[in-house]
Amino acid sequence: MVLTIYLKKICKVFILPALIIIFSLLFSCTGNDLQNKELIYWSANNPDEIEFAKIVVEEWNDLNPDIQVRFQPVPEGRSSEEIILAAVVGKTTPDIYSNMWQGDVENYAQAGVLIPLDTIPGFLDNLKLRCETDVIEEVTSTDGHIYQVPWKINPIMMIYNKKIFNNLGLEKPPATYLEYLEAAKHFQKDADGDGYVDHWIGYSEILVTWWQRFFDFYPLYLAASGGAKLVDNNKVVFNNKYAVETFAFLQKLYNQNYFARELLSARQDVFLSGVIATRFTGPWDIVHTEKFKPNGFEYSFAPLPAPDSSGHQRYTYGDPKNIVIFNTCKHPENAWKFLSFLINRKNDLLLLTTTTQLPRRKKLFEDKEFNDYFNNNPKIIPFAEQAQYVRGTDPCPVLKEIFDIISMEYEACVVYGIKTPEQAVKDAAKTAQLLLD
Repeated sequence: MVLTIYLKKICKVFILPALIIIFSLLFSCTGNDLQNKELIYWSANNPDEIEFAKIVVEEWNDLNPDIQVRFQPVPEGRSSEEIILAAVVGKTTPDIYSNMWQGDVENYAQAGVLIPLDTIPGFLDNLKLRCETDVIEEVTSTDGHIYQVPWKINPIMMIYNKKIFNNLGLEKPPATYLEYLEAAKHFQKDADGDGYVDHWIGYSEILVTWWQRFFDFYPLYLAASGGAKLVDNNKVVFNNKYAVETFAFLQKLYNQNYFARELLSARQDVFLSGVIATRFTGPWDIVHTEKFKPNGFEYSFAPLPAPDSSGHQRYTYGDPKNIVIFNTCKHPENAWKFLSFLINRKNDLLLLTTTTQLPRRKKLFEDKEFNDYFNNNPKIIPFAEQAQYVRGTDPCPVLKEIFDIISMEYEACVVYGIKTPEQAVKDAAKTAQLLLD
C-alpha cells in the first residue's frame, strides 16, 4: 500500500523519465531469461565502488564457473532510488543490489519485492558472526524477517580546523554544547574584527530536504540520546528531551549567528578557506580534504557535541548502505553464496582500501585483518573507533515523510525561530504519528 502511494506520487512528476528508464531496463535485461543461472548484480555507480565490484566479480567468476555473476553499476538517473523504484515497477530488478538505503528496505519488504534472507540456509549464522546483536535487531523488519545484509557505513563526525582551535587557546575540540557555543563566540569575535560577520563555527544546509537532517538534527539527536529511536513499534518516540535539547542547541547557533543562514555551499570550500571551523561530515571528506587543503592546513575528526549533562555513549548516524536480493531472483541461494564471498573479511578490507567506506563488522578497529590499513591511514581511525557506536534508521515504511515533517519543523524552529524547540518537536511528533495511525 505504501509503495503504491510512493509510485503514484513519483509517477506524477517523473512519469515520462520513469517510462523511458523502465523500457531501457527491460531491453537491457532480456538476456536474463536466456541465462537462468547467471546472477545480475548492480552496485552504486561511483567510480570507487565500480572498481571494487569489478575486482570481486572477476575473482568470483574465476573460482565459480557454475555460478556466474554479471555486474553493472545501477543505471544513471536523477537518483539511484528512482532507478530502483522504476525497476520494481517494470519487474526488471537485478538479482542483487548493493546500494540500498536502509530506510527504504521496510517499504520494499512490505510490498513483497525482497527475499527474506533469514530463510536462506547459512545467512543467520554468517550475520551473527559479522554483526553485533543490536545491529541485527536494527535491520530486522516489523514482520520479524531480515531483508538486508548490513554492509557498509560512513559515520557522521565533526571535522575541525586544528589551527583555529589552537589560536583560540583550545587544546581539544569542543565535546559539549556549552564548549561548542563558547568556541563559536570567540571564533566569531576574533575572526576579522571589522564588525562584519563572515566567519562561523560551522555550517549546515538550511534546505528543508529530508536527507539534510542526516547531517545536523539526526546525528546530534543520536549523540544526545545514546542512539535512541525515532519510531518504535509503529509509534513515534522522539517527543522527548533529547530532541528538544538538539533543536534548542541548533536554534542557539542560528540565533547567535554562529551558523550562517546563507547558502555557503555555493562558495569555494568554506572549511578549507577558514570561513567555518567545523563541519559535520563523513569519512569521504578525508580524500577531498587531502586533495585540496592549502599548505600547512591541519585538521582532525572528533565525535559530535552532546548536551553537557549527557552521560550516554556518543552515538552518531552511520549512513548505512546495505545489500538486498530481489524476488525476481531465480536462485536466491546462489545469490547468497556470492554475497557471503563479497562480504568476507578479505573483501571488506578491499572495500575499505578502495572506497574509504567502513564495513559494518563487529569490533572493526580491533580486527587484525585491518591493522595495516589503519596504521597507514591514521585519519580514518576516529571513524573506525566510532563504527561500533552508530545507528542506521528504524524500520518504518513512511520514514522519508517523517524526516520531511521534522525538516519543516526544523526550519520553523531552528533556522527562523518561529517556534520553541518544545513546540516544534511536539508538532513534528503529532503529525508523524498521524502517518502511522
